[in-house]
Amino acid sequence: MLSSSRRIVLALEEGYLSSGLLALKISAVLPAMTKLLEWVFGVLVVGAAWALVTFDLLDLRLPEAFRQVAWPMPVYLLVVFGCYSLATVGYRVATFNDCEEASKELQAQIQEAKEDLRRKGLKL
Repeated sequence: MLSSSRRIVLALEEGYLSSGLLALKISAVLPAMTKLLEWVFGVLVVGAAWALVTFDLLDLRLPEAFRQVAWPMPVYLLVVFGCYSLATVGYRVATFNDCEEASKELQAQIQEAKEDLRRKGLKL
């Protein structure tokens, strides 16, 4: 079993952490994480970065304009996520493939089940 520091080094070597951005391939670093934990981890990282910029917790002396832009950022991200979700659902509904063969097969199975039930004495 690799230590967590060794996993991070391997992730760096494989290019999962690129150009200083937090582009972690979480499943490679912590393979036992579920998708939910990956999302929670990502939200926590973004939330921590937001809190650092908004409340100037590290005393970075950022210009006031940064804080004015960062303060409503969670609302903007929520709206963008909602728009993306709506567009994705709309696209998937619009491009949903009809399964004619599966429909015919299902109808045949329904007829077969009805005939079987009639033979057993059930009146439909």
